[in-house]
Amino acid sequence: MLVVIRVQKNNVISFKVSEKTMEMMDEEFDWCKRDKVPEYAKWQAKDGDTVVTLYNSGKVVFQGKDADIASDFWITTEKINSGKVDVKSSGDKKKSEKINTIKPDIYYSSSIGSDEVGTGDFFGPIVVTASFVSKCDIEFLEKLGVKDSKKLTDEQILDIVPKFIKKIPYESYVLSNESYNEYNKKYKEDINMNKIKSLLHNKVLYKLSNKIMNYDHIIVDEFAKPYLYYNYLKDVPNVVRNIEFFTKGEDKHLSVACASLISRYIFINEFDKLSKDVGFTIPKGAGNNVDEIGKQIINKFGFDKLKQIAKLNFKNIEKITRN
Repeated sequence: MLVVIRVQKNNVISFKVSEKTMEMMDEEFDWCKRDKVPEYAKWQAKDGDTVVTLYNSGKVVFQGKDADIASDFWITTEKINSGKVDVKSSGDKKKSEKINTIKPDIYYSSSIGSDEVGTGDFFGPIVVTASFVSKCDIEFLEKLGVKDSKKLTDEQILDIVPKFIKKIPYESYVLSNESYNEYNKKYKEDINMNKIKSLLHNKVLYKLSNKIMNYDHIIVDEFAKPYLYYNYLKDVPNVVRNIEFFTKGEDKHLSVACASLISRYIFINEFDKLSKDVGFTIPKGAGNNVDEIGKQIINKFGFDKLKQIAKLNFKNIEKITRN
């Protein structure tokens, strides 16, 4: 069983990664890499409140208040890729935490959960969904194979979601990239991806929690510490307060897994619409293949088209528009 030591303040989490994980990280963080890097580092990136540094030796270091959250996915990824991972952390107060621990009183409850997709993709919208899963539906969903969307292929998601989407109450919000770019232009320094996610999570949770009266918990797949999450919502009139935040929330309750799958299902369909609109396949993610497609879109339709379907604050834009 993998046990990771966490820190509560000034988190610094480090571990070595294999070549496969390094390649995955290189592509995933390409959009937010810094121009200057520390000595002996391949690259350094700033994603939200976390700075990620990958060294030539294969050591990766996550630093910042949300380093524990940001590193969780990559710890799991490295364990899958190499079969082992040795995680080190430093800070003031330390505690041991088992990853993916399921609390039965939560898992077998009737609860609301939310999750999002699209925040790391240059093309395509951000989709946030809140869903309600009654304890009576848990067995039905388990038999369907409902789990986190990152663990299923697009084909599996397109097959599974239609089988439960009419049975499970949900609320989704699709933020187009045109609207996303307007947010960033209007608010500039006062906006970041975690704030946008907080606003959208609150929107769908508020709508669904007002429709579902009898629920035991509201669960959010944690992307920011609770105090940061609520701080992002300080100017919002209707804030849902009784939330329980968990990393790997999709393992804590199937409502988060359903929200993840529904969001991905909508996201996939939106991508198909984009591809049909431009006449060629639009790639997901933010890797080099995205840059090539971005150039093709500008050549065929002009920059205004790119503004409608891409996130202009991603680092990809520099490569795409470079002469």
